[in-house]
Amino acid sequence: MDRTTHAIVLIAVVAAVTLLLRALPFLIFSGKRQAPRYVVFLGEKLPFAIIGMLIVYCVRNIGFAAAADWVPTALAVAAVVVLHVWRRNTLLSIVGGTVLYMVLIQAVFV
Repeated sequence: MDRTTHAIVLIAVVAAVTLLLRALPFLIFSGKRQAPRYVVFLGEKLPFAIIGMLIVYCVRNIGFAAAADWVPTALAVAAVVVLHVWRRNTLLSIVGGTVLYMVLIQAVFV
């Protein structure tokens, strides 16, 4: 099998497994069958836990020696919070904070 075929097969398998894992809960809990309480609990609480872990991961190595080390991150985090409180839209908050951070580190704090 050549490299191109191998890559195509690999991508197809990964896509199929991802699709199956995404669709499986809907297939299992569709119709009359109710999801167990712990599944509902995890569905409510895990998004907040994941966001918390992402924040810790993103700010874990910030240095405070120079403003260029911490100001872009602090402003981007603040933008995410403000956007989310204002619009309650997770995608807008993440994209807005990411765009602001990239502009700051690429154009302002060079």
